[in-house]
Amino acid sequence: MRVLVVDDDVQIIRAMRINLRARGHEVDTAEGGAGALRLATENRPDLVLLDLGLPDMEGLEVIRRLRGWTQVPIIVLSARHSAGEKVRCLDSGADDYVTKPFGMDELLARMRAAERRSASEEAAPEVATAAFTVDLSAKRVLRDGEEVRVTPTEWHILELLAQHPGHLVSQRRLLQEVWGPAYQSETNYLRVYMAQLRRKLEPDPAHPRFLITEAGRGYRLETDG
Repeated sequence: MRVLVVDDDVQIIRAMRINLRARGHEVDTAEGGAGALRLATENRPDLVLLDLGLPDMEGLEVIRRLRGWTQVPIIVLSARHSAGEKVRCLDSGADDYVTKPFGMDELLARMRAAERRSASEEAAPEVATAAFTVDLSAKRVLRDGEEVRVTPTEWHILELLAQHPGHLVSQRRLLQEVWGPAYQSETNYLRVYMAQLRRKLEPDPAHPRFLITEAGRGYRLETDG
């Protein structure tokens, strides 16, 4: 499989490259978060090995940005031993947390386990319609080449729809993931925010072509309108 190794320690990168290639894996490497996100978008790795202490951004931010558009397995490799740090990483979307130093055999076993658990389908980094583009990696929406200002709640709804273009996303799932389990019956919230998104993104908000309602069931994002 193709592995992206992200660490600012060149000795660790070199050792990981040698060990992983010796076992038949393709290896990409990055010493910072920005480079890691670019390589993930361009090369679509099968697994990411990520250090937390990067020079340009925290590893937690890299995890959050990756999770905006991909379910690629992420294993954190870090010298930080605190339980709180591990919880934050796992809650942000990491699949596993391995403390340094570690044995190569253990890491390879964890990689195999993470690969088995990985999702079979992933969203594209960008979802384009005839009217607007949702950039899941950069977490922004473009219309006519200009960025559209959306609120965090509007973005969260749009992000969930864009991760499954052409497919129904249920009211229950949207409410639970955006507002939490206590709001699963508050369908009026969705109506209000979907109306706001249509005003910002649809050519004719009264007759939406891309942000579609399936009455009583949920919503979907159509790309061809």
